[in-house]
Amino acid sequence: MISIDPKHNSERENYKLLIGTIIPRPIAFVTTQSEEGLLNGAPFSYFNIVSSNPPMVSLAIQRPAGRLKDTARNIYDNQQFVVHIVDEENVAKINQTAATLPASESEIELANLTPIQSTSVAVPGVLEAKVRMECKLVQAIPLGGEEPGSDLFIGEIVQFHIDESIYQEGHIDPRVL
Repeated sequence: MISIDPKHNSERENYKLLIGTIIPRPIAFVTTQSEEGLLNGAPFSYFNIVSSNPPMVSLAIQRPAGRLKDTARNIYDNQQFVVHIVDEENVAKINQTAATLPASESEIELANLTPIQSTSVAVPGVLEAKVRMECKLVQAIPLGGEEPGSDLFIGEIVQFHIDESIYQEGHIDPRVL
């Protein structure tokens, strides 16, 4: 067995070890809204379940060159976000949203996704997702010391939206999703 001290690796080397070993990883497509009202959307693979009582999810967002991404800044500012589950039918459009755009441009418009009003948070979701989870921020934790390299967000799900095609007797059919 190979033993590797992550402190002797570059960030990229540790990233490759993490994404190659922690599999399969769900991909969250997250929408947030700027203080100016611009709808932002981006995919994240550092995402998972935290709790079912209350229902909570976690989302970690890296800080490239120490700077907050638009999604992280919007969550800090508005304390709300919508998590969508990426599926085969929307993966191509979601991939387009990974583009680096100025904060004044919307990835939702770039990918030709359809905004849909949320019921419990002010941030819209996107119609193309089979699962939308409206979230309110519970805790935000900058990670990495005095110069954080990422931010961990924990959000409580305050509303689920689930497409009827994947919902079977109180359960999600993962094969259909």
